Amino acid sequence: MTQPESLAGLLGGRRAALDATVPPAVFVVGWLAAGRSVGIGAVAAIAAALGVAAWRLRRGHRPRAVLVGLLGVCVAALVALRTGRAEDFFLLQLLSNAASALVWALSIVVRWPLLGLVVGAVLGQRTRWRRDPALLRAYARGSWVWVAQYAVRVAVFLPLYATGQVVALGVARVALTWPLVASCLAASWWVIRRSLPPGHPGLRHPQPAQAPVR
Repeated sequence: MTQPESLAGLLGGRRAALDATVPPAVFVVGWLAAGRSVGIGAVAAIAAALGVAAWRLRRGHRPRAVLVGLLGVCVAALVALRTGRAEDFFLLQLLSNAASALVWALSIVVRWPLLGLVVGAVLGQRTRWRRDPALLRAYARGSWVWVAQYAVRVAVFLPLYATGQVVALGVARVALTWPLVASCLAASWWVIRRSLPPGHPGLRHPQPAQAPVR
């Protein structure tokens, strides 16, 4: 492989992961500072999310991606306000990671690995990579790393949520966002590189399978 980029460079995982840690951390701080007030924590989290969204928009980032992140924080805050339980601020995160693990695993089983779909879209290839058996196999193996990432989060979040450990949930959310995403990007990139045969031109140059000579 000769391409210089990495998955982190292609997907921009660090930026999104760092942004995702701010509102939950602010929620916990606001909740504690206000005498465990879910309302204050929720308002603080939404204010932090609005601040992050405004900063990202000013820097020219895609409005759709920014608004999706903002919407997620608003929904999490509304759930916590509705139930009155601070730990429910993290319920959406728990459910989304469980669903993501299932969807990523299913995509591998049906031979449409999501890692290939995401990278293919970023590179403007659509689904041409599926015509390359080596790339299809590499993306499938790399996608298992992402399944493991989501499974790790569920394994950590679930017992903390079940026992109502709000501060621990906030710490886990931060610890399992950027550090885990960085590890996942590096590991899946290593798996992809190891899976491609020597001489393969890389992600940007899918090699269609050759038809058998008759």
